[in-house]
Amino acid sequence: MSDALIKEWNGHRGAVLASANGFDVIDCAEHGFAHVIPVPSEEELTEAYKHDYYTAEKPLYLERSHEDLEWWNMVYAERYETLEGHLPEGRRRLLDVGSGPGFFLLHGRHRGWEVQGVEPSVQACEHSHGLGLDVTNAFLSGENAASFGKFDAVNMSEVLEHIPDPEKFLKLIHGMLADDGLICIAVPNDFNELQKAAVSQQGQSQWWVAPPHHLNYFDHASLARLLRRCGYQVVYQESTFPIEMFLLMGDIYVGNDTLGRACHAKRKTFELNLERAGSGELKRKIYQKLAELNIGREVVIFAKKLNP
Repeated sequence: MSDALIKEWNGHRGAVLASANGFDVIDCAEHGFAHVIPVPSEEELTEAYKHDYYTAEKPLYLERSHEDLEWWNMVYAERYETLEGHLPEGRRRLLDVGSGPGFFLLHGRHRGWEVQGVEPSVQACEHSHGLGLDVTNAFLSGENAASFGKFDAVNMSEVLEHIPDPEKFLKLIHGMLADDGLICIAVPNDFNELQKAAVSQQGQSQWWVAPPHHLNYFDHASLARLLRRCGYQVVYQESTFPIEMFLLMGDIYVGNDTLGRACHAKRKTFELNLERAGSGELKRKIYQKLAELNIGREVVIFAKKLNP
């Protein structure tokens, strides 16, 4: 690390971990997590997410959400069960930030939750409206947060890596939560040891580095630290399936969509078969242990709002 290139931008300073698309990813000492410099403004990102993200970056996302819905509903059930296990009866009002096609909200409504979403993508929002869901087509911001009211739980899946100022955003969410409310966050677990091994042994590039869409790069420790700094207490964390294992077994899915879908199908089959065999809790215990090793494709953390 002593030989690493150090860069600084507007008070952000750290060793350069990667560079792509005119951005550097630094291990920022000030914020305690890796992020890009320069940091794009919120205005620079707005149009891309309102109109281009699903058509340019994820053109098959909506279609594949339908294809994967049985598996997704298993994932959603586990996340709602965790929320329900930490909230008393009657505390069932949830906001999904970046609610995508709306299937997480739909699952919650079927469980008896009062659900609401906020989603910047026009295409995803229209899909949610087609499901009869209450989803606002907007970015959540300090200007509109009060209009949504208070919630017992806030879900943010694959959102925080896109936010120019994650600390400010988590504090905004803190103010939207009722006393002892919960936040559930899932973000990519980047620069993890399996990724590094794939780069080293398979000659892969750092494919997960994707600015300006991915601005922040977390692991279990850095996300937990950030949450504590923003007034939360971590109550549960787990990983998701360590998909990079396929790379180390010779299935080079990076840049190969067909192979990537095949690897994902094996992951789904593994998890669904455990669930059907009555071993869903075993799967979750495995992923909790992987979280302790910072292994797994995603960081999933549930945290409780600490009251002043």
